[in-house]
Amino acid sequence: MTTPTQATSSSLAITYGDVVAAHDRIREAAHRTPVLTSRTADAMTGASLFFKAENFQRMGAFKFRGAYNAISQFTAAQRRAGVLAFSSGNHAQAIALSARELGVPAVILMPQDAPQVKVEATRGYGAEVILYDRYTEDREALARRLATERGMTLIPPYDHPHVMAGQGTATKELIEDAGELDILVVCLGGGGLLSGSAVAARALNPNIEIYGVEPEAGNDGQQSFRTGEIVHIDTPRTIADGAQTQHLGNQTFPVIRALVDDILTVTDDELVQAMQFFASRMKIVVEPTGCLAAAAVFQGKIDVRGKRVGILLSGGNVDLARFAKLTLGEVA
Repeated sequence: MTTPTQATSSSLAITYGDVVAAHDRIREAAHRTPVLTSRTADAMTGASLFFKAENFQRMGAFKFRGAYNAISQFTAAQRRAGVLAFSSGNHAQAIALSARELGVPAVILMPQDAPQVKVEATRGYGAEVILYDRYTEDREALARRLATERGMTLIPPYDHPHVMAGQGTATKELIEDAGELDILVVCLGGGGLLSGSAVAARALNPNIEIYGVEPEAGNDGQQSFRTGEIVHIDTPRTIADGAQTQHLGNQTFPVIRALVDDILTVTDDELVQAMQFFASRMKIVVEPTGCLAAAAVFQGKIDVRGKRVGILLSGGNVDLARFAKLTLGEVA
């Protein structure tokens, strides 16, 4: 385990003050999602687990927090020109819904193999969707070109201080509602949720242990954390579509490196087992990416015995047919 370093607030992209300001900014628009508990999960792990259920957030994931916080700070000129984003689904929906709420035009670049439920929802919120091949095309280069051509403001899915601060509000609420925690476990893709959560958690519980969890097939975050520099990988093939990122962000990585204890991984099979638990025992739908943190705890990859543990369930956006197949054990 790497011991978090002490970093000055000025050396990182965001401070806890930014998270507090974001919370005030989104308070009337975002849901304060419930913190769920399960005696079965507690008995299974020997810990007291507190699940922050962002699958009940507007558009079904924590991403609404960061998207709304970012767009709400646009200038009048930016609002008229519109917002552009690239995303496999949850950030896409979050930007589309936030833009609709704030009266801002939105264009979203989405992979051709994104879950259909996410594509349809993004269009349903009023955004223009442009599809691309995630395995052969560079989404960041495509997005930059489109934003330049259309004069729109690009809001990336994680590497942006307003997005990071907005995502940190979920952990702020979790600790306010559940009380002091010994351990916080967070899903990891590009690092927006983990970095924002780490800033909030360190401010509220300075001695807390913080872990990020990503798919075993796409462990760029783990490699980056342990080598001290951002590692780039090919698009990983995993059922956790929201974590099919190729690298951490230039702004998220320093925060993670400074404030997080370790980065762990779980397999697709372990994600399916977590989905099955939530569906059968807690009666909730959690998408594969949303199960990353919980799967690590359920599989004993962190010693949580006797501890109070906060777990972020990051979202619940999954096609029903896909959900049925996965929960029946048909991993593909």
